[in-house]
Amino acid sequence: MTRGNGAPIRRTIRRHQLREMVPLADSTIYEMEQRGEFPRRFALSPRCVVWDLAEVEAWLAARRASPVRRAQHPDVRQRRARPVRERDQARGAASKAG
Repeated sequence: MTRGNGAPIRRTIRRHQLREMVPLADSTIYEMEQRGEFPRRFALSPRCVVWDLAEVEAWLAARRASPVRRAQHPDVRQRRARPVRERDQARGAASKAG
């Protein structure tokens, strides 16, 4: 489709259409937009925001092309609340209780 002056019409998608394409939470998408890792939304009216379909499709293609590194597992021994006991201490406490 083109306009009268020959420029192509840009297709936009709303939030529910974006959710069908990108299965991420709204908060995750918002944070990624703020960091510049996801196409930015823009407002059509005070209550309606949309994304450029071509930008979202290009983002998906780029994500498919390069694998995303998995997050490292947290070191649970460093947490302050509910510290992890060593195995020897856990066995000793269990034998004393029994």
